[in-house]
Amino acid sequence: MQRKKLFLLIAVVVVAVSAAAAWFFSHRSSVNSNALTLYGNVDIRQVQLSFNSSERIAQLFVKEGDAVKKGQLLGTLDTTRLTSNVELQQAQLASQQQVVSRLEAGSRPEEILKAQADVDAARIDADNAEHNYQRAKTLVEQNFVARQQADDALAAANAAKAKLHSLQEVLKLVQIGPRKEDIAEAKSVLSASRAALEVARKALADASLFAPDNGVIQGRVLEPGDMASPQRPVYTLALTDPIWVRVYIQETALGKIKPGMIAEVSTDSFPGKRYRAWVGYISPSAEFTPKSVETTEVRSSLVYQVRIFVCNAQGELRLGMPATVIIPLDSPPATDANRCQDS
Repeated sequence: MQRKKLFLLIAVVVVAVSAAAAWFFSHRSSVNSNALTLYGNVDIRQVQLSFNSSERIAQLFVKEGDAVKKGQLLGTLDTTRLTSNVELQQAQLASQQQVVSRLEAGSRPEEILKAQADVDAARIDADNAEHNYQRAKTLVEQNFVARQQADDALAAANAAKAKLHSLQEVLKLVQIGPRKEDIAEAKSVLSASRAALEVARKALADASLFAPDNGVIQGRVLEPGDMASPQRPVYTLALTDPIWVRVYIQETALGKIKPGMIAEVSTDSFPGKRYRAWVGYISPSAEFTPKSVETTEVRSSLVYQVRIFVCNAQGELRLGMPATVIIPLDSPPATDANRCQDS
């Protein structure tokens, strides 16, 4: 009789536990059926900052842990050589500009007048030489002078005529001015000088290192006096925007979420505090390459990376920090305007 009572008592306890378990699991399913809970780690982008020039570092203005703003000056190089090169290129550009201006202006009035005067003088000399030759020729015919004297006068007259013709051509060149090909060549040299000056100015500007975006200096690799180059990072910058939580979701739950869905992020470091977030990226492929032949069990174990972007973290979320993400499945995707409202 006692044994029957004991069995009856055990049966009642088993039924009660089963009922409680059924209620618990059914209740838990109803609670979680409208939300998806994922676990991951905080992730941010890191940037290696280098000078775009090779020179000694003169000054560095920030150190590890400093928050910087976009466009903030972070460091400078020694600019002695670079400044001198800019001044040299400026002088060469100014010199070539004067060459182009001189060619475009053509001959000065005074040059034209001088050339005309040279022609007039040469014409007088040619006329005089011709007259001397004619007189010498007459005297030769009358046998008053030797024929050699007439030949010498003829040679002098021909030379004077040639000189006159030469100076007349010079006058034409002076009046016409420089050749257009010479002007084009000078302008090409001027363009090359202008480009060289821009290169020198760019090199001088590259002697200053600016923050590409808002962030926190995570590492300072070089120090003043070190030789900088584009291949040697000076700082490691951790960007503070955007910040996201990298989570992984199984293939069976992949169809429940879409980009833009509102989410909430919480961490153990700030208990009770939740950060407004949204689904920003869903990987188009599995994290690992599947086998050529897959079973149902293998398919269900495949995971896809999802990035949950966090609004207004206020510097409280750090790289690698564990985080919990809750995605309400019944909320519509948010627009860009209201994703971070009421954060």
